[in-house]
Amino acid sequence: MNNSLNTSATPPCLNLQLDGAIARITFNNPNARNAMTWPMYEELKTICDSLATNPSIRVAIFRGAGDKAFVSGSDIQQFVDLKKDEAYEVAVDNIFSSLQQLPMPTIALIEGLAVGSGLLIATACDFRISTPEARFGIPVARTLGNCLSPSNLSWISAHLGVPMVKKMLLTSELIKAPELLASGYLYQTVEAEEITQAADALANKLAALAPITQKASKLTLTRLLQNNLPECTALMRETYNSQDFKEGVNAFLEGRPPKWAGK
Repeated sequence: MNNSLNTSATPPCLNLQLDGAIARITFNNPNARNAMTWPMYEELKTICDSLATNPSIRVAIFRGAGDKAFVSGSDIQQFVDLKKDEAYEVAVDNIFSSLQQLPMPTIALIEGLAVGSGLLIATACDFRISTPEARFGIPVARTLGNCLSPSNLSWISAHLGVPMVKKMLLTSELIKAPELLASGYLYQTVEAEEITQAADALANKLAALAPITQKASKLTLTRLLQNNLPECTALMRETYNSQDFKEGVNAFLEGRPPKWAGK
């Protein structure tokens, strides 16, 4: 069985293909390196909610269209009229949580960039397979001047380690795949021409195992990470209301370096 279900007719959108026991989800915005528009975020939530109630799906594979990026972050245009402080992070938290709480194993197939929300989506998956040239990071201190929620910081710190997360956030460095393979963050690195086959091999391995055990294992771990999060609303509000954040958005859209004022 191979059913193609496009949630939108043309990019930017997400494409969902049901291939027997495997769901294949593609972030389809290649002209913007698969940057996530708000409708794409909403489509991700819709797809995850649908998969969560489909017992015939045993594995989900996520990838970006083309070979330039898995997901390169959020579409910056949607930040221009942002009015509700931390509400954006709260809304995105809810969407990422639906991915984190999928009952079946999930695989991120990564070529090119996985940065910003791309890193968060990849980290929300259970396994990550990339090409050796793939790069990962959250360069918001260099680009927009925004911040992450406690939930997202807790999640990526658990998977990457606090020193690596500080390196990504405080220096805005992009980390190359071999370093993350050595740390265990990546399950495997393979050349681009072999990556689909490698992801399918892992998916078939996972699909042959006990699904209820897999669900109990991954959702217990998820709940352990999501409990007892600190209250950081004031910090997020300060960041999103700052002059620096507005400057970061405008500078990005105007194609110039931002001038940070610390205000």
